[in-house]
Amino acid sequence: MGAKHTALEKYFGYTSFLPHQEEVVDAVLARRDVLAVMATGGGKSLCYQLPALVFGGLTVVVSPLIALMKDQVDGLRANGIPAATINSSLGYGERQIIERVILEGRIRVLYVSPERAVQPFFLSLIAKAGVRLIAIDEAHCISMWGHNFRPEYRRLRVLKERFPTVPIIALTATAIPAVQDDIAVQLALKNPARFVGSFNRKNLTYRVVPKARYFPRLVKYLSEHRDDAGIIYCFSQKATEDLAEKLQGKGFLALPYHAGLPDTVRAENQEAFSHGDAAIICATVAFGMGIDKPDVRFVIHTDLPKDIESYYQETGRAGRDGEAADCILFYSRGDYNTIRYIIEKECTDAVQKNVAYRKAGAMLDYCETAGCRRKFLLTYFGEAYPEERCGGCDRCETPVKVFDGTEAASAVIACIGEVGERFGASYVADVLTGAKVARIRENGHDALPAYNTGVGYTRDQWLLFIQELVRKGFITSTGGRYPVLTLNNRSREVLAGDLLVPLTEPGPEGVVAVEAGEDYDEALFLRLRRLRKIVADLERVPPFVVFHDRSLKEMAKCYPRTGVALLEIYGVSEGKLQRYGRRFLDAIDKHCVEEGIGPGRRSG
Repeated sequence: MGAKHTALEKYFGYTSFLPHQEEVVDAVLARRDVLAVMATGGGKSLCYQLPALVFGGLTVVVSPLIALMKDQVDGLRANGIPAATINSSLGYGERQIIERVILEGRIRVLYVSPERAVQPFFLSLIAKAGVRLIAIDEAHCISMWGHNFRPEYRRLRVLKERFPTVPIIALTATAIPAVQDDIAVQLALKNPARFVGSFNRKNLTYRVVPKARYFPRLVKYLSEHRDDAGIIYCFSQKATEDLAEKLQGKGFLALPYHAGLPDTVRAENQEAFSHGDAAIICATVAFGMGIDKPDVRFVIHTDLPKDIESYYQETGRAGRDGEAADCILFYSRGDYNTIRYIIEKECTDAVQKNVAYRKAGAMLDYCETAGCRRKFLLTYFGEAYPEERCGGCDRCETPVKVFDGTEAASAVIACIGEVGERFGASYVADVLTGAKVARIRENGHDALPAYNTGVGYTRDQWLLFIQELVRKGFITSTGGRYPVLTLNNRSREVLAGDLLVPLTEPGPEGVVAVEAGEDYDEALFLRLRRLRKIVADLERVPPFVVFHDRSLKEMAKCYPRTGVALLEIYGVSEGKLQRYGRRFLDAIDKHCVEEGIGPGRRSG
C-alpha cells in the first residue's frame, strides 16, 4: 500500500477515493499546479489535505470565511492531523503562539484569509517555515466573469511570484469554462493540470414551485421534515428575521442569519445550526461559503437567485454527505425586478452588467423550462447529460403531457405583432390576460384584438408558453436588460397555418416530498446520534466533526462490537477510534443487549 492510501485509511478512515480525487492528488504529489472544479460534496478538501500529510512540512490553505476555517481545523484535529488558523478573531498572544508552532514545524495545514495570505509578514513567515503546498479554495472568487468576484483574490498571484516552485492547487465547485481559464491566468498557474468533475449531484432532488401563497406549503413541508436540518434562503435581511419569527410561532427551531446582525449573534446562530441546536437557518446569501455541515437535508429558496452559479452553490449545501436531500425554489417572475435592481446598483462596468443580465435570464429559463431541470443545470456548466428524464426533479417525477398548442402559440405571436415587437414576455402575458395596468392603457393596447384573448390560462401559464416558444424557435427573444420578443420566419408559418406547435401542459402546483427507504436500525441510529451530540457538546465542535450521519447509519446496520470492526466503518479513522471508539462501542453493545441482537448480525 502506497503512502497516499496508507494516509487515506489511517487519518480519514476511507479505503477508496471519490471520483477524480485520486487523479487530483497524484497531480499535486507530482508537484504540478492544479485547477480542480468539483461539485460540493465531491471531496475537494481531501485533495490538498492528503498531499499535505505525504509532503510533510507546511501546507497553506487560503479560505474566505473564518467559520469554514474553524470547522476544517476541528475536523483535521479530530483525525489526529495538526492544523491551525490565523485569522482576525485571534488575540495577539494566540497569534504569536501559532506562529512559533509553525516555525517549529508542528503544523501540517494552516488556514488563512486571502487578505492575510498576501501580507509581507505572512509571506516571510511561511517562507521560513518551508511551505510545501498552497491551496486556494473558492477560487472562482478571483474571476470577474464569475458569480462571486472578490477583488482581494486578485492579489493572490503574488503567491506564485514569491514561491515559483511550490505547487498551487486552485479549487472551486462552480466555474464555467471561461471562469476556469480566468482562474489559471489570474493566479499565474504554470501549465496546470485541469480536472473538471461532474456537476451532477445525483442525491439532490430539484423542484420549482409557484410562489403565490407559499408559506402554508412551506410549513407543511417542514412539518413533514421536523427531524431534518435545512437552510431557507431569503433575499433581504428583514425577510430572514420575519420568516424565522413566523416559523418559531409554528413551533420550529428557526434562527435568522444575515450580515446586518451583530457579529456575536451571527456567530451564535451559525454555531447553533452547525451543532444541531437549531434545525432551520433563515439566511441571506451571507450564509454561503462558511457552511461545512454535511447533513443538511433541504435547501429552500423563497426568492429568485441572481444566477445559476449562485443557485447551484447554495443548493450544494444540501446533501454533502451523499444522502438524499431536497432543493426547492418558490418562484415568481416578479422577483426578476429585484435582480434587475441589484444589477443596476452593483454593476458599473457595461460588460459586467451585460453578463449579469444574461446570467439572470438563464435563471429565469431554468425556472420556466418544461424539460428536465438536472439536464438544464448540467448543460449550463458544459456537461453532457444523455438522459431526457433524471427522475430527480419535479419535471421528471410528474410525466410531461404535450398538447396541440398551435392556438395558444398563434395568440402569442399575434399579440407580439400587434404590440409592435417592442415588449417582453411579461407585457405580452399582461395583454393576453387583460391586465388592467396603466402602461397598457397608456399605450392604447387595451383596445387591441389580442387584449384579454388568453382567458383560458393564467398569466404564469402564458409566461411558460412564451418561454417554451422561444426555446423551440417559434419566436425570438433579444436578451439583455430588457428582453424584447420579436417574430421570425417560423412565427409567420404558424400564423399561416403551415406549422403545428406542440406545447407542454401546465403542471399542478405543490411540493412533493420523495422519501427514500434505508436499511438500518433506526432506533440504534437515533441513540448514536444522541451520543454524538453529547460528545460534540463536550468537545465544543459540530456533531459532524465526531462522525457523519453516514458513519452512524453504517454502525446501525453492521453493529460493530470491536475496535477492528469499527475501523471498517466509513469515516472511522485511527484517530477517531482512539478518541471516540469506546463510547460508541459501549452504546452499540448496550443496544444489542436490550434488543437481543447477537454478535455478527446485520440489520434488515
